Amino acid sequence: MVYGYNGRLLEIDLSREKIWTRELEEDVLRNYIGGRGLAVYILMRELGERWRTLDPLGEENVLLFLTGPLTGYYPGVKLAVSGKSPQSNGIIGSVLSSEVAIELRAAGYDGVVVRGKARDPVYVYVEGENVEIRSAEHLWGLRGRETYEKLMREVWSELKRKHLAREGLTKEPSFVYIGPAGENLVRTAAVMAKLTHAAGYGGYGAVMGSKRLKALVVKGYGPMPQAKHPDWVKLLIREAWLRLNRNVTFKQWGTGAGGYSVGAVTSSEPVRNWQEEWHDRRSMGQQYFESHWVKRFWGDYGCPSTCMKISYLRSGSMKGSLTDTPDYELQAYMGPNLGVFEPRACIYLSAVADDLGLCGIQTGNLLGLVAELYEKGILSRDDLHGIEPRWGNAEAFAKLMEMVARREGIGRLMAEGSLRFALEVSRLKGVDATKYVVHSKGVGIGAHGVRSGKDYLPPFSYATSAQGGDHTSAPRKPFDSPWSELWMTFPDSAVICAFNAIDGLMFQFLEAITGFGVTREEWMNKHAKRILALQRIALLLSGPDLYWRPLQDDDLPPRFYEPLPSGPFKGKVVDKSDLEKARAEYFAFMGWDEYGIPTAATLESLGLDFAERLLDSIKIP
Repeated sequence: MVYGYNGRLLEIDLSREKIWTRELEEDVLRNYIGGRGLAVYILMRELGERWRTLDPLGEENVLLFLTGPLTGYYPGVKLAVSGKSPQSNGIIGSVLSSEVAIELRAAGYDGVVVRGKARDPVYVYVEGENVEIRSAEHLWGLRGRETYEKLMREVWSELKRKHLAREGLTKEPSFVYIGPAGENLVRTAAVMAKLTHAAGYGGYGAVMGSKRLKALVVKGYGPMPQAKHPDWVKLLIREAWLRLNRNVTFKQWGTGAGGYSVGAVTSSEPVRNWQEEWHDRRSMGQQYFESHWVKRFWGDYGCPSTCMKISYLRSGSMKGSLTDTPDYELQAYMGPNLGVFEPRACIYLSAVADDLGLCGIQTGNLLGLVAELYEKGILSRDDLHGIEPRWGNAEAFAKLMEMVARREGIGRLMAEGSLRFALEVSRLKGVDATKYVVHSKGVGIGAHGVRSGKDYLPPFSYATSAQGGDHTSAPRKPFDSPWSELWMTFPDSAVICAFNAIDGLMFQFLEAITGFGVTREEWMNKHAKRILALQRIALLLSGPDLYWRPLQDDDLPPRFYEPLPSGPFKGKVVDKSDLEKARAEYFAFMGWDEYGIPTAATLESLGLDFAERLLDSIKIP
């Protein structure tokens, strides 16, 4: 028995309609913990030899929904989603808030592995040992809110009929699902939960769609996996709650407090497709969003921070729009990045993205690109079917999102994401449209710029991240500091909310729950480096449509080498020689060679001998 785990994964092959369980070995759990780490191990062990030719939207890709040993014990719940990413062609550990993670643990599983492709649309229903592949024909084509309401009514009614009169039920089942964007294999599609929660990075909503999997529904009735030292766990939970409750500002405003300050104070917010990073539009202040809140404190299972807020528009042409806050990333990408400085329009656009099952960050990145190409005359009104995406034109951006989600007209090309869309525009128009794409390895960069040097990420971060443009997992100095990429592998693998992660305390949680005596230093030097080495190899193998070149693609997009045109840091620009120096230092710290390729000696020291043979497939220019 391994404390803190159920010790098994639920395996589902949709092609063969087969269901079975798979035992997890203790040494694998010790080395990779769970979530992102476990996903990386499974994917590279199973698919590594075929990685360069494996289509992430093909039947052979493996989709994982994983928990971790701290899930459900540590305050705040998350579910990890992973697979070969249709955005980066690497592996991204994407997480979202969902009680599916708790239900899975209570149902006796540490996660679900989905293989193959269903002949017709299905959803997977898990109720303890009862696992079924059910038809989703009646759900296919529905938007997010319609899907949520219809599926919840269906499964909750069924459970109440079966159990309520006999033993009682205290809580509804949980599920994750996709909207029209995922069904239509849009590479910026998200895995959704509870109307407004999303795992956007990675494009795993499209992977669900490629398997014709509309939803994963889970209900568990058992206890949590047993902790080794339950009394110690209770003390740690109490300590974590005490510390987290002290962060009153975060509880009050969440990340949505950044909509004004990240632009006005640190000059690092995307404005009009990153042409600027400064604005002084006080209308983006949180107090102007607050008037639309219908729920002030919202947290998922066991979360004392309750940083999420629900916004709802009660009147006007955008009446009925509902979204989470929006948080800072969506405020920025559906706001100033599109020239939108009015809270109602920002809430409206965020709600449209949620309802279509689109990632707000990646879609905002894409829409900003289209608006700039239109502004520069590279795309015409005719190209866009009469739609004029002028800065601030929320209705136009909403129409484009509808076309993207359904792959209609220009939406067919836009559905490939910013970089692939720009490559196709370049081919069709005979111009270089890729220089306007703000991405890293095909992943749109998070809403934190690096030119002013005043935000939390340094210039080399996005260039070297194993997760491309993911702002939540990017290297920084010191390399093992909190919120560095090495550090982030822990909350992503233990599967807890990074906003609640308390450096040091979370390692005590790991020992109290599992008995694994892993120190912070050991995690950084062994576990984190093991996970990131495999992610780095997957990224450099990439394919089959795009391949990343060591060093050349370990760089920032051209826009970040343009001087900031406005604001208190006007004229500041990234120094490429500084970036190259920091990149080389990071590669050396990780035990990688000058091209950022893990050396054979490093792989051997990390117990990754099986990955050595994959190095021969990495192309060095």
